[in-house]
Amino acid sequence: MKAAVIERQGAIENIVYRDWPDPEPGPGEARVAVKACGLNHLDIFVRRGMPGFPVPMPFISGGDVAGTIDALGPGVEGWSPGERVTMNPQTDDGMMGEEIPGGLADLVIVPAKNLIRLPDNLSFETAAAIPINYGTAHRMLYTRGRLAAGETMLVLGASGGVGMACLQFGKMTGATVIAAAGSAEKCERLTALGADHVIDYSEEDFSRAAWLASGKKGCDVVVNFTGGDTWAPCLRTAKRGGRVLTCGATAGHDPATDLRYIWVRELDVLGSNSYSQEDVERSVGYVAEGRLAPVVSHTFPLAETGAAERLMEERGFFGKIVILT
Repeated sequence: MKAAVIERQGAIENIVYRDWPDPEPGPGEARVAVKACGLNHLDIFVRRGMPGFPVPMPFISGGDVAGTIDALGPGVEGWSPGERVTMNPQTDDGMMGEEIPGGLADLVIVPAKNLIRLPDNLSFETAAAIPINYGTAHRMLYTRGRLAAGETMLVLGASGGVGMACLQFGKMTGATVIAAAGSAEKCERLTALGADHVIDYSEEDFSRAAWLASGKKGCDVVVNFTGGDTWAPCLRTAKRGGRVLTCGATAGHDPATDLRYIWVRELDVLGSNSYSQEDVERSVGYVAEGRLAPVVSHTFPLAETGAAERLMEERGFFGKIVILT
């Protein structure tokens, strides 16, 4: 098979499109012929290298996979070759594309229990935009954040995959959504997707703008998976008793903070990590029902995975970048 192989950690040039041995499914496993694989920041982190998180090289990343079942290992029941599937990439052996080989290849191995049937009305391209982004957002907003109708929610980084999923879940739930992004063009597109208020944080102080947009009451829920220099200001946007949710730190994991806002406003700072099979299955169902609509920004062939990652690093996209095989 062909694969986009990270030969060694570091620069984009270390991704090489080349031959790779076909994987064979073991007991309880399925081999999936990959049709589409969505990119995530985890692919950037794996390729660059993460302190304290060694990844054996060479390696194939890619966690958001959609395709057809190509072969089944011993003991697998209830599935047949040719079935259209996506999957929960968080397996018992680790995260696909981060701890075990992922889907930036023609073929990928997945535990059969992690498979999710793909409704006929969903394309492979759309399906590859669902599992990690919508699964992550679903767990963070509902299991951890207890988002409810009538609440006000601020989403930082709203033009990315998880941010856009949060926006759409918020509107589906009946929340007022304040969406922040880094350009006027992205803010216009977020408005078209249903955001009640938008903030271009390249032009204005997002914490002040969010406070005003909330009617100077503060936000019930603040979603911040960027970290870095956005962390301390985001605390100022939360109302007394508000919840600040985080599932990552794309701009830095060791930010300055301001403890005064946490104790004076009695804020709940809640972490959310990964997602369950149910989170992904429910998200796929909502998309199939038309209640959610993933946005695919760009598609690239597998041979141009490096160019796709460069676009992600430069933040020149809106929605999901998907690799097609």
